[in-house]
Amino acid sequence: QVQLVESGGGVVQAGDSLILSCKASGRTSNLYAKGWFRQGPGRDREYVGSINWSGESTYYADSVKGRFTISVDGAKNTVYLQMNNLKPEDTARYYCAGSSTTVTTTPHAREYDYWGQGTQVTVSS
Repeated sequence: QVQLVESGGGVVQAGDSLILSCKASGRTSNLYAKGWFRQGPGRDREYVGSINWSGESTYYADSVKGRFTISVDGAKNTVYLQMNNLKPEDTARYYCAGSSTTVTTTPHAREYDYWGQGTQVTVSS
């Protein structure tokens, strides 16, 4: 089993940058594709981006493309979400997720079976 813990959330102003971390523990050898999702107030959970097993390929939602970057540090078993030029509409609770079955980048939440507790990001105008 895999455990995921997010950190790095906070309150920032529009245009600021923030880095979220997702630390994995447990049977991390079973953690293949990794993704980030978010859920804002009164909104459904939405896909943000993902990275494949090798960490060599990434995919992003159109809403964050060009502003957000996902990376991994295998030695630290950590996935990062670098968020630049944050906007008020980015306000949400951000969740990291891992898949034990999919190695490629996938935007489908159903492909992820490990989830963190989330970290809140609030962007003020």
